[in-house]
Amino acid sequence: MRIVAGSLGGRVLRAPPGAATRPTTDKVRQALFNILGPPPPTTHVLALFAGSGALGLEALSRGAATATFVERGRPALLALRANLEALGVTAQATVAATDVARFCAQPPAGPPWRWVFLDPPYAADAVVATLTALPRGRLTADAVVVVEHAHRAPPPDRAGFLLRTDLRRYGDTELSFYRVEPEPDPDPDPDPDPDPDPDPDPDPDPDPGARAHEPSPP
Repeated sequence: MRIVAGSLGGRVLRAPPGAATRPTTDKVRQALFNILGPPPPTTHVLALFAGSGALGLEALSRGAATATFVERGRPALLALRANLEALGVTAQATVAATDVARFCAQPPAGPPWRWVFLDPPYAADAVVATLTALPRGRLTADAVVVVEHAHRAPPPDRAGFLLRTDLRRYGDTELSFYRVEPEPDPDPDPDPDPDPDPDPDPDPDPDPGARAHEPSPP
């Protein structure tokens, strides 16, 4: 498993042993970042169920500012921290060794995330609960939330304030892309400048009869 492109392209990543963690393949990762395109330099990334950190590390390699990795499995955490150290990006990374639900319920302060990656174990059935638990106030207005899931278990088209806008398939793996639904106008005003009593005569004569009795000028 390697970083596909960017400043760290070609660097080998350590994967945790065992079947509890399912790293995203290089092919799927390359396809994902081809769709996302280069990140703006102010892009902050959140990787939930981070595993070895491959998705967040790929984002950093391509120019993202920071990445927050949320993972609680001990083997995955060991691999993740080893990868951060080996690639020299510990200053750009934050590791939260905690449960994803707990993290979303009490997210740390910081800049909003533009890219969010969800890569839970296929058997965990945690996608919908995680999508609905994401704190809206910690996402940018143009945030993209990407879920990697099995083809046989697609997430819904809508989850809370998130709407699915794209779906791509790569064998048994699918990627669902979500965006933040725009908030409705809290006080729509169909007529912002009403004129309930228009005045057709801008200079009315207060006493038209008095003018008729005025003497003619010499």
